Amino acid sequence: MKRYIAAIDLGTTKVVSLVGEKTDSGYKIVSFREAPSKGVMRGEVVNIQNVLDSLIPTIKEIKQEDGIEISEVYVGIAGQNIKCNTARHSRNRGKSDELISEKEIEEMEQDMFNSRVSAGEKILHVMPQSYNVDDHIGVKDPVGMTGTQIEGDYKIFIGKINSVEHSKLVINRAGLILKDLILEPVASARAVLSEDEMELGVAMVDMGGGTTDLLIYEDNIVRHTAVIPFGGNSITEDLRQGCGVSSRNAEQMKIQYGSCYSEYAPENKTVIIPGIGGRESREVSFRVIAGIIEARVEEIIEAIMYEIENSGYQDKIRAGIVITGGGSQLTNLCQFVKFKTGFDTRIASPNNSITFDSCEGVCKPSSSTAVGLIIKGFESEKSAKQIAEQEQHVATLFPKEQLPEVISDKGHKGQSDRREKRHGSFINQTLGVLGGIFDNSDNEA
Repeated sequence: MKRYIAAIDLGTTKVVSLVGEKTDSGYKIVSFREAPSKGVMRGEVVNIQNVLDSLIPTIKEIKQEDGIEISEVYVGIAGQNIKCNTARHSRNRGKSDELISEKEIEEMEQDMFNSRVSAGEKILHVMPQSYNVDDHIGVKDPVGMTGTQIEGDYKIFIGKINSVEHSKLVINRAGLILKDLILEPVASARAVLSEDEMELGVAMVDMGGGTTDLLIYEDNIVRHTAVIPFGGNSITEDLRQGCGVSSRNAEQMKIQYGSCYSEYAPENKTVIIPGIGGRESREVSFRVIAGIIEARVEEIIEAIMYEIENSGYQDKIRAGIVITGGGSQLTNLCQFVKFKTGFDTRIASPNNSITFDSCEGVCKPSSSTAVGLIIKGFESEKSAKQIAEQEQHVATLFPKEQLPEVISDKGHKGQSDRREKRHGSFINQTLGVLGGIFDNSDNEA
């Protein structure tokens, strides 16, 4: 039986619903629907009913036309208020000779979700950076080591509680179950970045309609993220005001005639803008349009470079900048970013992450977040399944109800207490079983 996973991207300019499956050749998108977004401003759900009006028809189309019933979904979360902080957590170990287990590391990570944040905020993600085990500094994976103290360095990603609750409310009112909220830049990066880029060091820029997201990877670890409150809609608004046209005409001008590099725009070409209310039509040169776009794009690039410099990883971005999202399709954007930043730059689509027989229209930069949500969903379920299988394996080897009864030194039964102490440690469980067998043998003799 095929295992499908569904994801929803609640974007500022569009709402995307898609369904995918994991095959031997990669991730296959079997159903893909998108609709103009209403009710989302700069990545955050503002009007729940308007978002539902955009979302529900896409879900119905998937059911009616593709025959797929969506019940559980992974949803992206973004917004200009998301921020990234650094934190450290330490744990003293009672038995320094015992091997550090995955459970200990997971518990430390879960403890970070209880870190103190400002009122109205919520911790969305906790991402480990490195660990210190006694005198061993900068350990990537401490599992299997021994020591008296573990210190973990983490990046904590924080968002607004209202934004989280509004996203949950939309999904619930659409009759769906929310499996998980995933940070959108993390999802986009998973869809477009290669393993080599994430290892060498790369800055991914996701230019959406309402915001531009930045995510920095180095040594396969997320090092920094930031949300810049300008995107494609800001460029459209600048054109609307600068050229005195409607929003619809401004968007059309941006897509068909716009360039973010005014030097490359021809001076002798113009666009005829129809007059409104019987007024005469006007002409606007390509060079003027490009100049307006260039000013806003340059502001976005300056904000990106400011965040890169503050992250402390400016000298470690050896693989350059990868740009994705709907705004990345601006003419000459790649050349302009490379000229302004000095970094090698490429425009990315989720082509390498999905199979060739996926749905038409999904292999484009504007679909990177949605595809990344599908991939992260499969990876999340795989991890949960592996943990459950490990726990089941241990429980099968050493079921509690079959552990022998142990008589304490004081003459009363200490079975329950002794079992709890033994539970969770493979070596201690084994010694406990053997000890119980020998005790019983002695009593029988």
